[in-house]
Amino acid sequence: MPAAPLIEFRGVTKRFPGVIANDQVDLRIHAGEVHVLLGENGAGKSTLIGMLSGLQQPDEGDILLEGATVKLTSPKRALRSGIGTVFQHGMLVPTLTVAQNLSLGNPWWRFRREGDIAHRFEALCADFGVRIDPHAITGELSLGEQQQVEIFRALLRGSRVLVLDEATSMLTPQGVEELGALMRELAKRLLAVILITHKLREAFDFGDRISILRHGRKVAELGPEQLRETDEHKLHQLVVRSMFGGAGGAPHIRRADATGERRPVLTVRGLSVDGGGDGRVAEVSFEVAAGEILGIAGIDGNGQKQLAEALAGQRRAAAGEILLDGRPIASLDVGARRRLGLRYVTDDRLGEGTVGAFPVSTNLLLKEIGTAPFWEGGIERPARIREHARALIEEFDVRTPGPDTPIARLSGGNIQKAVLARELFGGARVVIYNKPTYGLDVHNIASARRRLSEAADAGVATILISTDLDEILELSDRIAVMSGGRVVGIIANDGDARTLVGEMMAGEMTGEERAGEAA
Repeated sequence: MPAAPLIEFRGVTKRFPGVIANDQVDLRIHAGEVHVLLGENGAGKSTLIGMLSGLQQPDEGDILLEGATVKLTSPKRALRSGIGTVFQHGMLVPTLTVAQNLSLGNPWWRFRREGDIAHRFEALCADFGVRIDPHAITGELSLGEQQQVEIFRALLRGSRVLVLDEATSMLTPQGVEELGALMRELAKRLLAVILITHKLREAFDFGDRISILRHGRKVAELGPEQLRETDEHKLHQLVVRSMFGGAGGAPHIRRADATGERRPVLTVRGLSVDGGGDGRVAEVSFEVAAGEILGIAGIDGNGQKQLAEALAGQRRAAAGEILLDGRPIASLDVGARRRLGLRYVTDDRLGEGTVGAFPVSTNLLLKEIGTAPFWEGGIERPARIREHARALIEEFDVRTPGPDTPIARLSGGNIQKAVLARELFGGARVVIYNKPTYGLDVHNIASARRRLSEAADAGVATILISTDLDEILELSDRIAVMSGGRVVGIIANDGDARTLVGEMMAGEMTGEERAGEAA
């Protein structure tokens, strides 16, 4: 390892009105290392990366590149300095093709010398085992495909510093492994890789060094020797204690109820959905019993969202049956299904799940507006609404100044707590969760998973749609895998589940083929 760091933060402080985002941060990023940044939401990771990417400038302190102070006054200056960033939220132009997005920010003559950008992109896709048309309109791609394009764009630029902000969240297990191998290869070539992730396993598997931020300060750093010599359970305790200032226990793990067969609450038979330009569902069948968690795994964009919305009543089924306690409900609207106990937690908590300008109290009743006892004869009963809100705020530990606070002012984790409170309250029989922990910090991820598991233990039939395989494996009793809008297999969550799910997600084998091979 070179004696001097490639990137160094010295006493970097960044203030915003009423908050110190980064407070005297010292951080050394070496060439030849994968450096992981961990921290809960609001710990200062995004601000730190924003300064490195030229989006913001420090109020105090210096950023050094190869030992010399550098002023990264714009993203263009950062790119010219060899710093490439893949942000958590997409930075692509949706109306342009993939190849056009890849060319943005580069001189027009660059790729004439280096070859056709589309050809280089296709070659990189082949290395990752994915298929994305370089001439496709970017906005027509799934969220997962768009994130992959951003990763490839950063790699194609040949940056000396590569920043990956939650870059693995939409990849298959094999894709994650391939990205890890690529990060290690880049490190061997003396590039510096900075990985921001909420997944501790990724931090331990890929990181040569881990820095932990809390309340804007760097509170701990784990070096290569410590990572090699400390077992994962102790590392987990140390990281959580550093991130949250308390004792860190082992992550919550659901224990499947093995008491025998249970009565199906939700039955889906041959369900097909015409998703138009954003995906489709074809002949999906499964059952979910009371108290069971059925995990649905797959790369984002394979029909999971369309399936969830069809079950919730937000999309019309083209064919097939949906039965709740044996009763057909495919013809019922969202409200009628909700009254029967079928609830849906959307993957878009801000745009679809809540109305940001409305108070927390109203959002907790967003799907009950106009109904008794909170409205009587069309007249709102504010005292009852606030009383209801206070009870749920306390029960679900929603951190808010009060029930009248606009929900958009809360953190992402607290908004999600409010959404879960709304959907689990009042006779939930079946709950469909679509990526319920996406974008949350470690603490709120654990809280949401615990709520989900406790609801299942209380008898709620649960469908968990997630692109996080660790989450699926931690919580599910059985796992279904979707590919191309179809369920390609349903397996028990046993010791071989990770391998089998990975094979099916990658299209290497269907559940039926695996069962036939075992027989």
